[in-house]
Amino acid sequence: MENCNEAVCIQTEQIYDSCRDKECIENLRVYLCGPGQCLVDRAVNVKSRGAELIWVFPTVEAVPFNQGFYTVDMKFFFKVTLDVYTNVCTPTRVCGLATYDKKVVLFGSEGSAKVFTSNEAGECDFDPAEWQRTNLPKAVVSAIDPIVLSAKLVEACEACACSCACDCGMEVDMENVPKSVQKIFDDALVLSGEQKRVYVSLGLFSIVKLMRDVQLLIPAYDFCIPDKECQTSTESNPCELFEKLNFPVDEFFPPTRSEGDEGPDCGCDK
Repeated sequence: MENCNEAVCIQTEQIYDSCRDKECIENLRVYLCGPGQCLVDRAVNVKSRGAELIWVFPTVEAVPFNQGFYTVDMKFFFKVTLDVYTNVCTPTRVCGLATYDKKVVLFGSEGSAKVFTSNEAGECDFDPAEWQRTNLPKAVVSAIDPIVLSAKLVEACEACACSCACDCGMEVDMENVPKSVQKIFDDALVLSGEQKRVYVSLGLFSIVKLMRDVQLLIPAYDFCIPDKECQTSTESNPCELFEKLNFPVDEFFPPTRSEGDEGPDCGCDK
């Protein structure tokens, strides 16, 4: 490493606070499309095939009388895949939507300066609802696809603990489901009038961070100039690049656990 040539100022994002969570989310209702709901109404059993995290929408609000602290409200949207059994024969696979709301409180420091950056929208185009919120820290949510722990089928009236003559109403407002999430599904989701409902329990791992743009003074050694030439295949010899690739041994023979690796904690006394 060569000696430092100069000190330079860079702008980057600093994490002021973060937390991680391992949570079991029980009894999330799965909202199905029309054809899927018709199958569930006639079903005798359901089994889960898995779940995917579609998107997370976080919002940041200052905590009153606690300067520097903020609430991060998150709305998770999951795509749940189910096997629906209407008899003992082959099941039919359907997909539905499950949602989950989560709130945490983190330290994000204080900032009174409003921050504006150039963008392609134009200098006269901005969101009036956001013009007073440019000094808030930025929330970043990291999560992996959840683990489906259980899936159960219940009568609609049993789920809302009311008589079968009543209308239990909606548990989710479609106005709060973004259009981009609704487009994941082929048909409109059924919100009421169903005879049976599906509930799932999910295991979710997530990390939440509050960050702000900061300026840091760092030593600079040189510009980051790539020292490797790009390799491309040619029409005259399309296999040339492929020949240089290593054989993916691990894809055929997954590595075994090494002696130093610890297994999952079973919670038992040793």
